[in-house]
Amino acid sequence: MASAALKSPSLIWGRLSAIPKLTEVRPASRLEVRPAPEMVSSGIRELNALTGGLPRGCLTEVCGAASSGRTSVLLAALAAATQRQEACTLVDVSDAFDPVSAAEAGVDFERLLWVRCNRQEKHPPKKHRNPEGSKKLHMEGPVEQGLRVTDLLLQSGGFGLVIIDLGDVPFQTARHVPLTSWFRFQRAVERTSTVLFVITPAPCAQTCASLLLKVSAKKLSAFSSQLSAQRNASDGAVEGRGFSHAAIASKGSQALAPEAPTHAQLLDGFRVQGELLRSRLERKPVRSIAVAFTTKTIRAG
Repeated sequence: MASAALKSPSLIWGRLSAIPKLTEVRPASRLEVRPAPEMVSSGIRELNALTGGLPRGCLTEVCGAASSGRTSVLLAALAAATQRQEACTLVDVSDAFDPVSAAEAGVDFERLLWVRCNRQEKHPPKKHRNPEGSKKLHMEGPVEQGLRVTDLLLQSGGFGLVIIDLGDVPFQTARHVPLTSWFRFQRAVERTSTVLFVITPAPCAQTCASLLLKVSAKKLSAFSSQLSAQRNASDGAVEGRGFSHAAIASKGSQALAPEAPTHAQLLDGFRVQGELLRSRLERKPVRSIAVAFTTKTIRAG
């Protein structure tokens, strides 16, 4: 009877709770279940269907190589947030943000704080100065500056969306961002209404990211319809892969005719594949799921 009584969970917990050091410890059955985070639109219908949107109070990481569609996702999320009348901030580590493209995507600049990072001189702390007291300077790199600014923005609060763009940073540099920085960002944003959105060339935030998406460009969706109509141009037309231009006006001239397209007019958009690599928002493990969407040319020559 005594052995059976000791095996009772309630009796065991009663004995443990009587120990002074364990008075603040609660059993797993009494732990508070954290509610599911509020989801907001990413600005892309297909991604919303795949993930349910972007979670508030969490870190979302979107990774992809150059020309993978990651900037299109960034602009869509930024436009959706500003259209919700939310204050947003973009920490532009590589100074690669294009305001014209953002305006065409629907971003409201009245609600955007754009932080442009660059190399700058920084005084070392006093305790690190030499005995003579000389103020030797060292250069603070854009990544270091971007992480420091992001930390300050998250601590200040009040932003609906905070984006740190590390997409154009070399992968070897991005992957060496300390894991402690990602944990600090995760702790700062939880239990708030802020969406922390990170763009990286490859997964870097590891388990700190509640949502991890990978984007990749599959193929060109289309060429300009005006260019396609020129495929059956009159004699002298020169045809290429999906586009054509007028022949050289004269034998000695190397200039194209006025109706020849500029390089920015060649593409209508990209076929982008978004792949859900990890989600901590689901109770069960998530398998890799992919969805495709199409981007459109924003700037035309």
